[in-house]
Amino acid sequence: MVVTGRFVLLATVAAGVVMLVVPSWVGVLAACAVLAAVLLVDVARTPRAETLALNRDPLTVVRSGRSAEVELAVTNTGPGTVRGLLWDSWPDSVRAEHRAQPLDLAPRTRMRLRTNLTPSYRGDRVAGPVTLRLFGPLGMAGRQTRVDVPARVRALPAFRSERLLRSKVRRLHHLEGRNVADTRGQGTEFDSFREYVAGDDVRSIDWRATARATDVLVRTWRPERNRHMLMVLDTGRTAAGRVGDGTRLDSAIDAALLLGGLASAAGDTVDLLAYDRTVRAEVNGAAGRELPTKLMHTLAGVTPRLVDTDTTGLVRTVLSRVRRRALIVWFTGLDGPTVTEHLLPVLPTLTRRHRVLIVSVTDPEIAAAARDRSSTDAVYTAAAAETVLAERALVRESLRRRGVSVVAAAPDRLAEALADEYLELKQSGSL
Repeated sequence: MVVTGRFVLLATVAAGVVMLVVPSWVGVLAACAVLAAVLLVDVARTPRAETLALNRDPLTVVRSGRSAEVELAVTNTGPGTVRGLLWDSWPDSVRAEHRAQPLDLAPRTRMRLRTNLTPSYRGDRVAGPVTLRLFGPLGMAGRQTRVDVPARVRALPAFRSERLLRSKVRRLHHLEGRNVADTRGQGTEFDSFREYVAGDDVRSIDWRATARATDVLVRTWRPERNRHMLMVLDTGRTAAGRVGDGTRLDSAIDAALLLGGLASAAGDTVDLLAYDRTVRAEVNGAAGRELPTKLMHTLAGVTPRLVDTDTTGLVRTVLSRVRRRALIVWFTGLDGPTVTEHLLPVLPTLTRRHRVLIVSVTDPEIAAAARDRSSTDAVYTAAAAETVLAERALVRESLRRRGVSVVAAAPDRLAEALADEYLELKQSGSL
């Protein structure tokens, strides 16, 4: 049972009357009896919460940082008018607006209440119970109950690099010969013959075709489609490091979404694996238009864990899932000790069977500190930053000598750099 400000005002007036008119125990008892009667009558005539039917969509999807409306339909199935307040409970991280809504429903009518949600980070947020505070006809008192109306909002990754997707797809179509000429190279699909010109690889000469023609003919090739790619996201403690406005994992997810959209346009089959000490999320055999959406929903709830990644277990899991040769895109850190102790010992197992591409986000503050010479303290900081940059350059060179490609860039450049590397691999026929 709850009381309203109107009842408090009535009780105040009654106390004043007792003090000024009937200053005795009789007056006090009479005033209390009147107040109790009003209270009980109003509570008894308050509509029950069971007369209200509450419905809403069980899942609302929105991009992280954007707003969405969650609609709650309230239907009065009872014979009387329902007045009161409704409170829609959501976690603070979704920054809900207009949670409290007044209710004034005539019999057999429905109203729709809308709450604006703006999730601040990725993942699912579950709504709490809906609180109903219903008042009697006098507006003095009422009942308060909670009703479970299951609902959740899923905040997908922001995908800031989506603006680059169209231009990268146009370049991909250009490379595939949809707009211009074909490319040549080993490990690509045969397209047609043309006359030999100086500088062509003699291994491209087709001697049988040459014997039937009057000129020396070489085979032309085009980038292959329907290739297999596995994106591996390291969700260990290195992924939790703050770089720019988000974590390393946030930047990796943004780059993975752009690469996935580009691969789907190329007709490639894409798998995804998020791993630290166990599989956190995975996508298998996705291709075509469904791929970008599937990746976004899968990666929405992936967060870093403060544990060291089991790289041996990760490689074992990758080999068990990918049987034929594929492009392995591994999103991880390139810190010297991490690479030396964990990455280098397991890479040969992967490179023997697959093409491996390591993707790492760099901290732009380190590069900025290396250029700062404005003061004595800044010079010492710059020396430390230069040491870090030199160490990472040695790590990248060590990986390249082992046949592992490396893409390392700042958060705002990582997705584009990875897409360009993928297109270069397509163009050269290295996939």
